[in-house]
Amino acid sequence: MSIQPVLLLTDLLVFILIICVGVFVVLARRHAPSREAWRRVGRQPAAMASVVILSIFAVIGFMDSLHYRLKLPPGQGESAETQKAVYSSEVLSALDALLAPLRERTEKTYSAPFARESFQRETVELPGGGQARITPRLVYGASHLQDEEPSLPDIVRRLAWTPFLALVVTGALLCALGAGVARSRGIDVVEAMRRILAGRMDLAWRSVLVVVFLAVLLIAAGLALAPHYHVLGTDKVGQDVLYLSLKSIRTGLVIGTLTTLIMLPFAVTLGIAAGYLGGWVDDAIQYLYTVLNSIPSVLLIAASVLMMQVMIDTHPQWFSTAAERADARLLALCAILGITSWTGLCRLLRGEALKLRELDYVQAARAFGASTAQILRRHILPNVMHIVLISVALDFSILVLAEAVLSYVGIGVDPSTVSFGTMINAARAELAREPVVWWSLAAAFGFMLTLVLAANLFADAVRDAFDPRRQLR
Repeated sequence: MSIQPVLLLTDLLVFILIICVGVFVVLARRHAPSREAWRRVGRQPAAMASVVILSIFAVIGFMDSLHYRLKLPPGQGESAETQKAVYSSEVLSALDALLAPLRERTEKTYSAPFARESFQRETVELPGGGQARITPRLVYGASHLQDEEPSLPDIVRRLAWTPFLALVVTGALLCALGAGVARSRGIDVVEAMRRILAGRMDLAWRSVLVVVFLAVLLIAAGLALAPHYHVLGTDKVGQDVLYLSLKSIRTGLVIGTLTTLIMLPFAVTLGIAAGYLGGWVDDAIQYLYTVLNSIPSVLLIAASVLMMQVMIDTHPQWFSTAAERADARLLALCAILGITSWTGLCRLLRGEALKLRELDYVQAARAFGASTAQILRRHILPNVMHIVLISVALDFSILVLAEAVLSYVGIGVDPSTVSFGTMINAARAELAREPVVWWSLAAAFGFMLTLVLAANLFADAVRDAFDPRRQLR
């Protein structure tokens, strides 16, 4: 084989998470109250738009989780048949293969978005003798243009077809949705499409079409311009900032999702146990999360990360590639954040369990001889799941921002791991330059803002749909 598949620990957890989401969707469709609650989420335009945005980010993160190593060419004097298979130590992903033009087109140093010349001046020898300070032409950015040829007409010409592609894709999606609605409701396809465009549907399909149009427009524009220009400029070592921004998405998603999965068992088990059992169990659990809350979280996380880093440094034989080493630190950061962030949800579940254990149906179950495990599984846990779901949706964006803050102060992911935090940390020194190198920080901020804002809007919709107190208003 010309490639060797590589399965990192975080890749395995990402695949397990995808399977769990699929199982959750199937179970939610079979459960009438859950199906109705998710239908209420789908009626909100902001929620449906957020789902489309989060789905695009999830696809990018999934592609970046398909890792492999390339087979090295045969050495001198060896044929491809007799050579033993030797693979590169560099671990790539499917996203790296798709973005190969961006990854391989590295300049010497900074260049502004759509620039044809380097941002920094260099001293060059003049043909007639002497020296001069100039901004040299980029090796790849706008290299197809002549020296005096303007960039704007070329950019406009390359973008001319993108609105038509966006319209075609959006129209195809509208036709597909219209056919599905027509089949389910027994109406004409044209009438179904009219209802979708008019917003007279149970789900906010019109907002989905708008976001899909804008997303396809941006993606098509990137496909048209990225092979010829550095759309978002380059960083200090000449790497394309658009490539770095897309690579940062997986790190943010892994931090937000895997940390939540690690946190949930602690929060759910200890929270409902403290609230339902009471007594010394409640006292012990309250003492535990009170002690954890009294320790500054940044100091606790910093100490844990540094201890983990020392253990990784002293056992290099555990990792065959640098990617496995960086992945181990990323997984360790997820575990540390999960272990230190379960206390808030635990306190909420404890309070809800204290209320639920006094209700009539729980008292009746206890009177009929139901065991504690049966009551917790059948009566307490299902009735606190709305709090768990709301907290998971809200905590995702908090954890994405936490990674950026921790990487900014130097206790986040491995420096070789591309993330929004490492991009912001690298851009810190660039802001002191004159003129300011602003595009690295702006790109990281824009992508992170889009991800966090979509997650927050979706979390608000989930809270409104699943919170019983809001349904009674």
